[in-house]
Amino acid sequence: MILKILHAADLHLDSPFEGLPAGKAAIRRAEQRQLLSRLAELAVREDVDLVLLSGDLLDSDSSYYETGEELVRCLRQMPMPVFIAPGNHDPYTRRSPYARLRLPDNVHVFTENAIRSISLPELNAVVYGAAFTDKNSPALLAGFNARPEPGVWKLLCLHGEVGAKNSPYDPISEEELEQSGLDYVALGHIHKASGLRHAGNTWYSWPGCPEGRGFDECGEKTVNLVTLDDAGGCELKTVSIASRRYEILRVDVSGVDPLIAVHTQLPDDTVRDVYRVILSGETETAPDLNRLYFNLNEMFFELQLRDETHIRRSIWESAGEDSLRGIFLKKLRERFDAAESEEERQKIEQAARWGLAALNNAEEVVQHEDP
Repeated sequence: MILKILHAADLHLDSPFEGLPAGKAAIRRAEQRQLLSRLAELAVREDVDLVLLSGDLLDSDSSYYETGEELVRCLRQMPMPVFIAPGNHDPYTRRSPYARLRLPDNVHVFTENAIRSISLPELNAVVYGAAFTDKNSPALLAGFNARPEPGVWKLLCLHGEVGAKNSPYDPISEEELEQSGLDYVALGHIHKASGLRHAGNTWYSWPGCPEGRGFDECGEKTVNLVTLDDAGGCELKTVSIASRRYEILRVDVSGVDPLIAVHTQLPDDTVRDVYRVILSGETETAPDLNRLYFNLNEMFFELQLRDETHIRRSIWESAGEDSLRGIFLKKLRERFDAAESEEERQKIEQAARWGLAALNNAEEVVQHEDP
């Protein structure tokens, strides 16, 4: 006998996407809602027995009307039991969307800041869970032990943080997991996927966020398909339902045309993704970010360029020459040598690069960064 579970968390629907222009942020919020449809389609396609959603489905309790409607519609498409454990971003209160929305009968939202259980005799399973009812939560698993019920799967759906003893977000220890008597613990809160873990006879994981929202959430993001067997085994498969990715690409442009260097290192298909390209290495003058942006922008949903190159040391050799360039560099070199921090030296280098670009009649450099 096996039990198939779809486990997801941390969708953070209606995130502000502050790092994007307003128009593209609105596009991303609309696209986020499509995660719900993909989640429902995956649940049906994989014929899972139940769905565990471990908190922070919403980014706040002031979600858009369209998001609530889409949530209800997609939950209704799932013919299996669905359990929601509200987290620190979407705590259960009388004013929360979970209290206002008319959720389908197959959906159970945990509403108390204490572990409660729901029996599913048709699946020989019991699902335990709890809710954040505020932005913080005490340790909910402390002292908990599931009722001994031979032949019954014992599951927990919970938002919390493993291994962070003093966390304000429901701290959980491996000792508590080991002593819980649970078969599988479906967690949320941490946005980087854990992979399958175990403490004693208890399996647990957190899937991370299913789609990145900024450059601290780069790469492929997934949800978990978990299969338990009656011999105590557990298998976890990750599935991507994301529409876009955030990526950071570092390119060394030493002695190379920056445009050629970037093209050489770019993957083939980037048009749907958000990229930050960071230029590094040593150059004689500042890379022309305006030129790069003009030539590369259409290859991405959104592109940010950052210049972290350093001035080539040989340029300082011109300091002291009987020319405007030499006088300019001599003044800056004196400040560079007297600088008391690396940050100050970097600013002086940047000033030198911009000054040389101006002296060479080059365009003013504009950096495309987060606002």
